[in-house]
Order: sequence, then structure tokens, then C-alpha cells
Amino acid sequence: MGSIDVDGLTDAELVALTQMTEQVGRPADLARVTTATVVDYRARTGLGRDSLAWRLGASHHTDLLTRLTGASGQEMKRRVRLGEKIAPRMMGGTVLDPVFPTVAAALADGELGLDAAEEIVKGLADYKVHGRFDANPTDVDAAEAGLVESATGSVYGRSTDGDPITRLGDSDGFAYPADALRDMALQWQAALNPDGLAPNEEVLEAKSTFSFGGIRNGLYPLRGGVTPELKGIIQTLFNTYQSARTAPRFPSAEEQERIEAGELVPGEILDDRSGGEKRADILRGILTQIAQDPRTPTMGGMPPTVMVHVSAADLLAGIGVGWIDGVDAPLSMKTINQMVDNGGIRPVFFGGNGAVLALGNKARCFSPLQRRAITARDGGCIVPNCTSPAQWTELHHVIPWQNGGRTDIDNGVLLCWYHHHTIDTAGWNIRMVNGLPQVKAPHWLDPTGTWRRPNQHRAHDPNTRKPPNTE
Repeated sequence: MGSIDVDGLTDAELVALTQMTEQVGRPADLARVTTATVVDYRARTGLGRDSLAWRLGASHHTDLLTRLTGASGQEMKRRVRLGEKIAPRMMGGTVLDPVFPTVAAALADGELGLDAAEEIVKGLADYKVHGRFDANPTDVDAAEAGLVESATGSVYGRSTDGDPITRLGDSDGFAYPADALRDMALQWQAALNPDGLAPNEEVLEAKSTFSFGGIRNGLYPLRGGVTPELKGIIQTLFNTYQSARTAPRFPSAEEQERIEAGELVPGEILDDRSGGEKRADILRGILTQIAQDPRTPTMGGMPPTVMVHVSAADLLAGIGVGWIDGVDAPLSMKTINQMVDNGGIRPVFFGGNGAVLALGNKARCFSPLQRRAITARDGGCIVPNCTSPAQWTELHHVIPWQNGGRTDIDNGVLLCWYHHHTIDTAGWNIRMVNGLPQVKAPHWLDPTGTWRRPNQHRAHDPNTRKPPNTE
């Protein structure tokens, strides 16, 4: 490889070289698994002073392997776990087939990679190793052979009873990558265990869990797992809301007239969020709606409310950070201003010794009645083509509160969390005219810089586009 100029290869040569190096590397991969397994066996703790680890001065078998190879302990355990399943077994002086003989044969021929072998072993371990489910051994062997065939494109089996497992010929189907074997193994599991998970459902359900990890790179990782049923519910919700933004849409006759008259920006608004970011915003909207539902349980007589603490000096100066009770990571002033814009503030006055002197009235907060009126007018996020429903939106002061903007209906609009969070940086502008909001798109989207009424406005005559009972 050192003599090959890989960058100078043609596409066909590069493809051929990639496949060849994979084939060449597989025997070496298998040799590493085999040697690690034998070393691990000879260095096992039960041998005492005869242990290879003890004789070479290592504390235990994994310590010896990591010192010999320079690989991680996790990698050595991975190799040994696989090696134990594909190595011949000894019983009373008799050599028995490996636990997974077809996998072992395909690995020895270089037809199967280690990652594919691991997927097959993990997929059938409950039937071949742990004995957790009752299944016909012949059917389990057929599942192993079927998965190897799917991974290699080759048929493996015995020519006659008693013969070793060998390659019998080409398969009629395709060879699939290792990632696809995981789903195929699930299909075989369903065939091997036709009664399903019913006897074990209570145990598996108890393992469904959800928690937060420690903050890393400004984010709290989510940890846990869900049952297939719960995944189906969550995935369907995500797909439903995301499809509203991805489904093809054609302008109506009225919209086409407005496009031709220059009153409407044609096309969809570009959204540079990744799929994961969109799913996070969907989850935020669902949880926000639940928190605002009057049927949601209260804590100490209060609905679920996120309390943010920030000093008045920092808030007025637009610098510094804030803090949420029970959350150890700080909030940026941008996020704080967004939350204050939607939820208001309540000043707390402290004395010089830190004692609370007084609790002020809630300010810069739209009342529930005001929110209902704005919702009736806007119907949802006012940014064109945003499909966030009204229940998920936040209230935004068109003229900022700190600049003298009033907390009135004619100075408030609905924005989804994403557009509220990016309204000062994404190039969108909002103004109020005769009690109705108008939106100006960023220059790259609408070079004319025309102020336009969002389509979602509902409290106006569709013909005159004026509020009811106005001239």
C-alpha cells in the first residue's frame, strides 16, 4: 500500500483497491481474534500460578492482552467475546464444533467480516448461548446459515452428515452490509419465537428508561431506551409533523395571482435545520403544549414553570448569563431575553445582606386573554410556510420591551421557538400595520424587500385583506 498513489487512481481502480484491501485484511482480523481468545484462555485467573498473565507479570488476562497489543481493554474484550463463539470446543477430550460453526467457516474463508459476524452472533445469542427462548435447534442453525448467506452472498452447509461446514456455492440473493444484518436478525428472531415477547414483556418494559447525562459541549445527552411500541408512537409523531414541512406543495389560484402581483414570495422557506434539530423542536413543542394544558398536574399550586434567575443589571446591559433551578449549565442572555419576551419577569429585591426585601409584580408578560386574542388572529407562527401550530408558539414583542414596546395585542405576534430564537439573526423583520403583522423576508429570499401579510392571518376579510369592520 505504501507504494500506491491512492489519490492518483481512477474511480474503477479505487473501487477495486477498496474491495481488495478489505479481503486482504480479513484473515489478519480473524488471526487477531483467534490469538486474543487463546491468550485470554491461557491467562484466565483460575489457573493460579500457571496463568500466562501471572507468569508474565500482568494483573489479569485483559491487562496482559492490552500490554501485548497496545489496544484498549474494550477492544480486547470484544475480540474475545467473538472468539469464544467461533472457536472449537473441548468436552471430555472430544473436539466439538464452535457455537456458531457457519460463522466460523465463513470467517476462515475470508467471506465474512468481523462486524458482520458480531451482528449475527448478537442476534442469535439468546437462542444459541443463553437459552432464554425455546427454539428448535435445527431452525436456529438455519437462521445462522441464512444470515451468513445474506452477509456473504454464499451458501454454507454440510455436503453430508458429519462433514465440516464449507462453502457450497453462490447464493441467489444479494450480499448485504453488516448494518442491514441487525434488522434481518430481528426477523429471524420473530420466526424462531412465534409467541413473541409476551412472556417477557414485563421484564423488557421495566428496562424502558430515560435520563440525562452530564453536560458536554453545551448539551445534556439523553440516555435510556424505549420499547418498540413507544418508539412507534414517537417516530409516528415526528414523521407526521416533519412531513408537513417536506411534502410537495403547489400554490393555489389565489396564491398564484399574488405571486404574479409580487405580493407573495414563491417557493418554500429554506430550513437549514438537520433532521435531529427538527425532532428536538417538535419534542419541545409537544412538551410546551403539555405544560400549558390546564389539566397538567401542578407543583405547589403552580403549573410547570421554568424559573430563570438573572441579575437586573445583566438583563438591562444585555450581558452575562442566567440560571435555572436544578440545571447546572448557564443560559445565554439571548435565550433569557427570548424566555422573558414570552413569559415575563418578576423582580425580586434584595438587601445588602442578601435578604429578600420585596417581590415585585409580574411585568413584560402577555396575559392569557391577550394570548387567546393573538392566537385567534395569527393562527400559528407568522413566518411564511412555518407549520408550527399555535399551541407550540411563543409570544414575541414586535417592538422590544426594553425599547419601549408595550405588552399589547397590537405589539405581539406568535413565533415558534426556532423562529423566535433566530428572529434577530436570520434576517426576518416584523412590523404591525392596522393591528395586523407584516413580514419582510431576508434579502436573499426576497430581494425586493417587500412587506407582506402572512397567509395564516385569519381575522381579516380575504378580499380586502383588512381587519373586519374597518374602512
